[in-house]
Amino acid sequence: MAMKYVTRGRFAVPLDRDEVTRDWRARGYSCGLFTDPPGREWTDFVHGCNELVTVLEGGLEVTVGGESGTIGPGDEVFIPRDTLHSVRNVHRATTRWLYGYD
Repeated sequence: MAMKYVTRGRFAVPLDRDEVTRDWRARGYSCGLFTDPPGREWTDFVHGCNELVTVLEGGLEVTVGGESGTIGPGDEVFIPRDTLHSVRNVHRATTRWLYGYD
């Protein structure tokens, strides 16, 4: 499914966390890491800033502004400020993913 907030293959796989950090910092974003077990959900969040998300390992289902899809390593999601969003680990194992705020 094509999502307007997703850039497929934004980063080369396997992902280099330092490369993502440098890229995001150059664009004015922080870069943090979440490590989530299978089924872990972060539901119905809204932030007063823009957010970026990319998967290091595993897979996520993301919902941004009512539009849902699955992302994997190398894909980048842009979540606009003040937009309702959720993230769920849909991988059969642990998913490691990066998030950043501007």
